[in-house]
Amino acid sequence: MVQPLPRLERAGLDGWMVRLFEHIDDSNLPWLTALAHDCEAAFGSALVDLVPSYTTLLVVFDPAQLAPKAARQTLTQLLANLSPQENAVEGKLHEIPTWYDESVGPDAERVAALSELSTEQVIERHVQQEYRVFALGFAPGFAFMGLLDPALHCPRLDTPRQRVPAGSVAIAGQQTAAYPTVTPGGWNLIGRTAVRLFDRQREGFSLLRVGDRVRFVSIDRARFEADGGDTTPFKAIPRQKETRP
Repeated sequence: MVQPLPRLERAGLDGWMVRLFEHIDDSNLPWLTALAHDCEAAFGSALVDLVPSYTTLLVVFDPAQLAPKAARQTLTQLLANLSPQENAVEGKLHEIPTWYDESVGPDAERVAALSELSTEQVIERHVQQEYRVFALGFAPGFAFMGLLDPALHCPRLDTPRQRVPAGSVAIAGQQTAAYPTVTPGGWNLIGRTAVRLFDRQREGFSLLRVGDRVRFVSIDRARFEADGGDTTPFKAIPRQKETRP
């Protein structure tokens, strides 16, 4: 029998996964933010990391300072008194200039066909929405953003690509993202940005933080090149043999 929400799920010897919701929604964020802040205060020096997602918060603690049972009791108390952080500071708004072109967005036509829209309408709907950063993960600086216009919802590719170029703007399911580095990936590529999303010289490394807001701005090739963007067509990018440890 599945326990009701919220519920605690063991995540190794030094972590508890707090599952607050089952479905992605903008209204989840004030609750997740409030719980993260409460954990920072309650766990103190025993807190190692907090990893938020659309519906959960992973709490990683130092078992040398706090036993798993005590950590669970602390979380149970926090959940009993949890209230949404309605007055939280609004996340920073980022505008991400994006070149929407089939040479760098080879899946725009697929999205258009699935959505019964033209590629121009796909781009229009993508730039009209303001997105919230719900989580960071998969790769350093990779921000999961939502929610997409329902008309643009589409599944991931059946077979992920081995190499997706850095800066690729993509969509999958209800989400959108931009790949910060060259990585494998199965999302639908619809454009490319020259913005550096992950930089080891930047404080915090990642440009985007959980709670930030993002707008994609359509630009032409000349602006993209002026920004330092890589115009190499996706199909011309050679695949390299992967080495595994």
